[in-house]
Amino acid sequence: MKINSIKYKWLMLCVGALFVACESDDDSISTDDEPVVIVSGEADFSNYVSLGNSLTAGYTDGALFIAGQENSLPNILAGQFALAGGGEFNQPLMNDNLGGLLLGGNVITANRLFFNGAGPERVQGMPSTEITNTLSGSFNNMGVPGAKSFHLLAPGYGNVAGVATGQANPYFVRFASSANTTIINDAVAQQPSFFSLWIGNNDVLGYATSGGAGVNQAGNLDPSTYGGNDITDPNVFAQVYSGLVDALTASGAKGVVANIPNVMTIPYFNTVPYNPVPLDAATAGAVSQAYAAYNAGLLQAEAAQLISADERAERTISFSAGQNSVVIVDEYLTDLSGLGLPSYRQTTSDDLLVLTSSTFIGTTVNNNPQLINGVTVPLEDQWVLTTPEQEDVINATLAFNQVIETVANQKGLAFVDAYEILNAVAETGVAFDEYTMNASLVFGGAFSLDGVHPTARGYAFLANNFMEAINATYGSNLPAVKARDYITLYPASM
Repeated sequence: MKINSIKYKWLMLCVGALFVACESDDDSISTDDEPVVIVSGEADFSNYVSLGNSLTAGYTDGALFIAGQENSLPNILAGQFALAGGGEFNQPLMNDNLGGLLLGGNVITANRLFFNGAGPERVQGMPSTEITNTLSGSFNNMGVPGAKSFHLLAPGYGNVAGVATGQANPYFVRFASSANTTIINDAVAQQPSFFSLWIGNNDVLGYATSGGAGVNQAGNLDPSTYGGNDITDPNVFAQVYSGLVDALTASGAKGVVANIPNVMTIPYFNTVPYNPVPLDAATAGAVSQAYAAYNAGLLQAEAAQLISADERAERTISFSAGQNSVVIVDEYLTDLSGLGLPSYRQTTSDDLLVLTSSTFIGTTVNNNPQLINGVTVPLEDQWVLTTPEQEDVINATLAFNQVIETVANQKGLAFVDAYEILNAVAETGVAFDEYTMNASLVFGGAFSLDGVHPTARGYAFLANNFMEAINATYGSNLPAVKARDYITLYPASM
């Protein structure tokens, strides 16, 4: 049985889309223009502290590394804040541009990705950032990759002893003021005059990127019982979020907050098509025959009125010449195990295959040409986000976003609607100076090679949206940054 290779096929887009045309180098301002005085308005940018997760830390291309941190959203903001009285902005920089982490000399996180001309590939080399070599001092960028909302309140989240068990975060271990401190305590201790808070993405993202393999914890008010891929209960989120903002504003600080994007619009879920398997007519006939007994069993189940005709049709497996859907295990189907029938069906355009499935679909099991992942061997739940799982994600996101906007209004904070902003990137594309950015992987310009986090230019675009909200709320006139100053693809070596 022969199946054509599908790895990275959907990444080979026209290189012309890399947005190299129509670029101007003329940044000059007319000599007739009066110099513009940049003011902070009602805001005080002298001591800016940012809180959040990987989107705040500067994570990009699947890792945290120096160049990415230098182009982080808050660092870009701090550069503009400096024009209106902003002070120094310290970040817990990694040791290199590889991005991996070490614990006791052992690699615990992977290096960053780069584009090798066909698809994403990990940069080779031994990382040098050992998390037990803790940093001294305080840091304005308190973004911690992987942090959920309630982690910002969790004592011991920076305790190296808890990293192996998942109770602590290796990134926070590097710069926590003590083993038992919390992220919010270390932030508030700096007495910020202005803050940014962008948190909550990971409260739904892990569930989504695991293909819904986690648990929707709606109704469970004890986050200590949650798994890493679970969705946070909306009431827990509301209590945590309100507490975070109360702590940050207790001394009169002003700030900006952002809501949670619709993660299902990012490249991680929209790069691998639902029908990625190319088959010729002979192979399609052979693999269809392999499911003949299963299809016959479905007819018997329908005759026994155990399933409807519609469900029988949904579950029937059939391949044809051309591009084919993959076979998956769907736990939401009617349980027919009593008849010896598994819960198999093929993907439809409503299903979202995760980006990591690109290296898995079409490969053989134990080099057996009869056992093909996604074809004769159905994919397990973690490779696809089904419609009911998508509903869990969107319902939680909307609930969290209502909390964020309500708290922002109550506190008079600047509010950034990241949900709508990034929806526009995905749906229509957006203009950023002389460029147009969209949510395509590699060449879209907005999202990095991990399919989740922005590029440097994507972070700059978001920074402009943050400054627009700040200017409107506090009467400042922070100028926008230029797209041309921020790249989209980091080279293999830096």
